[in-house]
Amino acid sequence: MISRTGVSRRHMLAASAAAGGFALTGIRGAFAQGAARIDQMAPELDKIISTSEPIKELTSGLGGPLGPVEGPVWWKEGGYLLFSDINASKRMKYAPGQGVSVFKDKTNQANGLTRDLQGRLLACEHETRRVTRQEADGSITVIANSFQGRRLNRPNDVVVKSDGCIYFTDPWTSPEIQQQWDLTYSGVYRVTPDLGTVTLLVDDFLTPNGIAFTPDESVLLVNDSRRRHIRAFDVVPNGTLARQTDRVFADLGGPEPGVPDGMKVDTAGNVYCGGSGGLYILDPKGKKLGRIVHGQPATTNVGFGGDDWKTLFFTTRTSLGSVNIKIAGTPVPVGKKA
Repeated sequence: MISRTGVSRRHMLAASAAAGGFALTGIRGAFAQGAARIDQMAPELDKIISTSEPIKELTSGLGGPLGPVEGPVWWKEGGYLLFSDINASKRMKYAPGQGVSVFKDKTNQANGLTRDLQGRLLACEHETRRVTRQEADGSITVIANSFQGRRLNRPNDVVVKSDGCIYFTDPWTSPEIQQQWDLTYSGVYRVTPDLGTVTLLVDDFLTPNGIAFTPDESVLLVNDSRRRHIRAFDVVPNGTLARQTDRVFADLGGPEPGVPDGMKVDTAGNVYCGGSGGLYILDPKGKKLGRIVHGQPATTNVGFGGDDWKTLFFTTRTSLGSVNIKIAGTPVPVGKKA
């Protein structure tokens, strides 16, 4: 979700109060709204999730006017989940049985998170307008902060291909934000493993957001949040995109709140993405199989975790939740392919 700055004094006071010491809640069971449910839209959903599966709220009271809860990524060797609180500029940690704690302060309003082939953490930083990598010694390496000498807009989400190349989205900010930007378009970029080459892949999105590969990495999926759909591109051997294959993979708009934001793909190629009214589960061709209705206004991102990668974590504007699924998600870091 894109962070916002032009906010009212009332919202800024609320943000200040939240940043000053919000109370982190533990596991709260089902979402308090009482409307939590799983809608089945096709019989194939049975292979992925049971409609009776409980939808759990793990914490709430996060986020704020400068940005929501975002970027869940599972740290398998530690058995915990990291995620972003953009508004508070904090990296949060959820450990099953232990609850939620602050993992890192001053994250430069980091949004999307992932890990590279070596297991290092990558982050899209809003405040500094860059994509970074945290090294084993804790130092920070800049993956990308400009293109052709002009600063990036506000990197949003990131994914790593099995060859080590890094793909990220960089949406242009909303017109109401009074700030001069070097770039006049929203881009999707690719960075080579040696960080030596940054390539602009697509520049005609309104709001490029969540980004994910199919399991065989033959197709790159990218959300266009403002248009409320997911676009798909075939990946050519050199790692760029066949622009003539650009197509709408799925339209997730509707009368209820929520747009496509963060997105992930499981090992069978099913796609998990927020949209109108909840979190959608789509088959590899974009057919809607079901919708997880968690009762919150928006689904900002999703991520797989647990020992078997069969826990689906999801973030909303103010909370973190989870639900169990039957098919394992694509692990992070992704394994090298032969």
